Amino acid sequence: MTDSVPRRASLELLRAEASDELAVLIQERLRAGEDPWDFMDDLPSIDELVVYLLRAENIVANDGVRPNAARHYRVLRQIALDYPALTETVWRMLGSQSHRAWDPTIADAS
Repeated sequence: MTDSVPRRASLELLRAEASDELAVLIQERLRAGEDPWDFMDDLPSIDELVVYLLRAENIVANDGVRPNAARHYRVLRQIALDYPALTETVWRMLGSQSHRAWDPTIADAS
């Protein structure tokens, strides 16, 4: 299995889907009584969410096997190649140790 999954949609459509998903996440947290000042900085950006959605598609295409660190790097790098407008986001995600609980690199460490 290669690290590349065929492109399924335009970046504009992916961003629209990610925006809808983010709106749902915000709504759920607000309905749970959380203060937006406490959680908004912890949510992914639209482009980060697009990258993670594309990464998830790659995992599904690989029979659900979560990537190790090397494959995670290759998958995200391929996303940057397939969607050049996401390159800055991908490299930022690869280069930073996130404090965000939704980040799979953090979730794997716990």
